[in-house]
Amino acid sequence: MRYHNITKDDMLNGDGLRVVLWVAGCKHGCKECQNPITWDPNGGLLFEYEAEEEIYKELKKDYISGITFSGGDPLHPANIDEVTRLAKNIREFYPSKTIWLYTGSLWEEMENLEIVQYLDVVIDGEFEVDKKDVGLQWKGSSNQRVIDVKATLISGKVVLK
Repeated sequence: MRYHNITKDDMLNGDGLRVVLWVAGCKHGCKECQNPITWDPNGGLLFEYEAEEEIYKELKKDYISGITFSGGDPLHPANIDEVTRLAKNIREFYPSKTIWLYTGSLWEEMENLEIVQYLDVVIDGEFEVDKKDVGLQWKGSSNQRVIDVKATLISGKVVLK
């Protein structure tokens, strides 16, 4: 897996202060995407031990609420295995931290993936410029959903946060 950045103390990509891992690789190609540089799965930097340790170091801080996986698309074939492994480890090592994930995929396309069991919130759906709304919290267009994963898994239908 490759990545572009690890943002610390982020307040825009989820609830509370967060660490954000911006992965490389996206097949959605949304018009007016905020991060088109992240589309190329061969872009950015190789995700190695030092980057993972940097994430864990930040998550140890009491005031950090959790991690957000964004990009690019964490569910891109170049990313899904490594992001799943990371989410599983974070859930085990930092059970009180929340794990959010942004994807252009729909919940219905991902609900059976292993990673889902480690997530707290998913923002699903491609960004649609004609549905852009700067007043929305945690998403860019009105078609996207901020999904409470645990409640959704319990109820069997999508529960919005």
